[in-house]
Amino acid sequence: MSSEQQNTVAEDPESAQSEEELTPVQQQNTIFVDASGQIAGRMCSKVAAALLSGKRVVVLNSENALISGRSNSVFRQWQARLEIYSHVNPIYGPIHPRRPDNIVRRMVRGMVPKTKAKGTSAMGRLRVYMGVPEKYAGVKMSKFEDALAPRPLPNYTTIAEISKNIGWNG
Repeated sequence: MSSEQQNTVAEDPESAQSEEELTPVQQQNTIFVDASGQIAGRMCSKVAAALLSGKRVVVLNSENALISGRSNSVFRQWQARLEIYSHVNPIYGPIHPRRPDNIVRRMVRGMVPKTKAKGTSAMGRLRVYMGVPEKYAGVKMSKFEDALAPRPLPNYTTIAEISKNIGWNG
């Protein structure tokens, strides 16, 4: 085998895993959620319930999920959460997510029994993305009716605004 053939053989398994194509059966068992215009806590509780029932969930546009309340009070609460850390060594302390997709993932994780087997398998079926990746561009997305924002959008703060305020450079 030449070195070029070895390189192509080594690259094939990695490229197959990174693409993560869904079969038609998996696509039927998958819920595609558009997070824009939805209240984050309510949406995450519905997502957690779907994950625990055995479905795969893909959350798209996670940066557009909403948190209710005045912006300055919401920012103050998130800044207060960042002050919780380990005095001995900060690497031991709670790791605070700052990216919008990781914030939404962490919100769902708080609603799932993460230390039990069903919770870890449920979190393995969750995918959270900022925006819409190319592989999900043509997919029909759904929204949870209970999680839609009832008041005008200026009364809410988006996860992206919170992320920028707490130190995300995206």
